[in-house]
Amino acid sequence: MNRILACIDASAYASSVVDLAAWAATRLRAEVELLHVVQRKDAVAARNDHSGAIGLGVKSELLEELTRIEEASGRLAVEEGRILLDAGVTRLRTAGVDVKPLHRHGGIVETIVEREADADLVIIGKRGASGEFATDHIGSKVERVARGGTLPVLVASREVSTPKTVVVAYDGSSAAQKAVAFVASSPLFTGLPVHLVMAGPDNATRRSRLDAALASLSGRPEAPQCFLVDDGAEKVIGDHMLQHRDAILVMGAYGHSPLRTLIVGSTTTTMIRTVHVPVLLVR
Repeated sequence: MNRILACIDASAYASSVVDLAAWAATRLRAEVELLHVVQRKDAVAARNDHSGAIGLGVKSELLEELTRIEEASGRLAVEEGRILLDAGVTRLRTAGVDVKPLHRHGGIVETIVEREADADLVIIGKRGASGEFATDHIGSKVERVARGGTLPVLVASREVSTPKTVVVAYDGSSAAQKAVAFVASSPLFTGLPVHLVMAGPDNATRRSRLDAALASLSGRPEAPQCFLVDDGAEKVIGDHMLQHRDAILVMGAYGHSPLRTLIVGSTTTTMIRTVHVPVLLVR
């Protein structure tokens, strides 16, 4: 049976992750593993070592109070995770989805990469609880999950509706070709109209690449539509998504190395950050 790994935390994206998991599970006839991770602390904090505070004149009873607060915080984090999982499980079962809750301690990225070995799709929120108000950024974990794993990663926007259209950001690259192949073969997109969006001058080379993509998508009930616009990729894709707010954006995941991305930026990251629809990254 297909399996979806859906990752939630205390952020406002948790409900979007659960709703997308219900949508995907229904289409893929999959069960959902609903994951919440209580993050591990650094080695000093993990053993309640506040001895460094002695140098600041902190008395022993205050150190003991710090330890009690930290232990209470740890218990609170576990209880919060249990409550979140219970709510997510209830929501998924109400939607008729078979779901298994999983509560783990450790690193979020490492746990996701470990658990995806038994999954077919990973769903994660655009930002975590710690980045709730960082509206101009994506969460620090999203890129690491997309780069570190092998599965398609569906990044949930803050608000989601049932996708009515599939928009593929296409440039003819091997990553974009994999995205097209995934759309062509996955039951996730059965019956949905497909838009192929390409940026750059209208010339024979780009038309040839679009024709190749169209051939890969042949046999769909509704012929895919092509949009070739002479402008930068980020603007072309962004403008198209503004006109199709009920769509899901599919694109190749991080075609360049992390170092090159650090220097010149990444269209993938920009699209995740700026569009307000779910983004599916295909490795």
